[in-house]
Amino acid sequence: MPVAVPHIVSDVMTAPAVAVVRDAHFKEIVQVMDERHVSAVPVVSGEGKVVGAVSEADLLPKEEFRNREPTRFERIRRRSDLTKAEGMTAGEVMSTPAVTVRPDDTLAQAARLMAVHHVKRLPVVDDADRLCGVVSRGDLLKVFLRSDEDIEEEVRRTVVSYLFPLHAHAIHVSVRGGIVTLRGPVHDTSLIWVAERLVRGLEGVVGVEPLLSGEEPSPVGPCPAE
Repeated sequence: MPVAVPHIVSDVMTAPAVAVVRDAHFKEIVQVMDERHVSAVPVVSGEGKVVGAVSEADLLPKEEFRNREPTRFERIRRRSDLTKAEGMTAGEVMSTPAVTVRPDDTLAQAARLMAVHHVKRLPVVDDADRLCGVVSRGDLLKVFLRSDEDIEEEVRRTVVSYLFPLHAHAIHVSVRGGIVTLRGPVHDTSLIWVAERLVRGLEGVVGVEPLLSGEEPSPVGPCPAE
């Protein structure tokens, strides 16, 4: 089966990435995030290796506890936040270890990491853990900008031609707004759900409307003489 090469992180990541060093002052971090319109920044060592990350959530405890004493419950359950509230440098407020991805990871892998760790941005690192870019939630959504024509061509090439090689001419494929419609007769109805699943797995596909029937497709070629 011809398989489409999935998009990888390096296809959509932002590079070079903005970062701060361990001894970056609290106010400097806030300024960088405000100027670059980002919600988090990686923290790097002198060799450029990612050692942590500072997000808005890491900075907010300083404001939250600025004018009040924490309750007994907070002292027990929110020790990490209280420590960050006292922090003055990136090294003191950062979350560590940083959740990172590699340039050749798929977008699906990156999306899964973001969901599991509840983060909006991931530092992209090389084999030596040096920062080479950043990928955000918005970057992962870029696959949905793929044209309908491109999706239609891939559906025909990687799904229809593979599942229905003798009757591909009888399957009509149309794509509108990323929604794929498959219409036509097929010789084996057990392949309908397979076709739907394969199409749904293609990048940029928003949804699938399978309108395939179990009728026997007509043969290709001239009609037999009477």
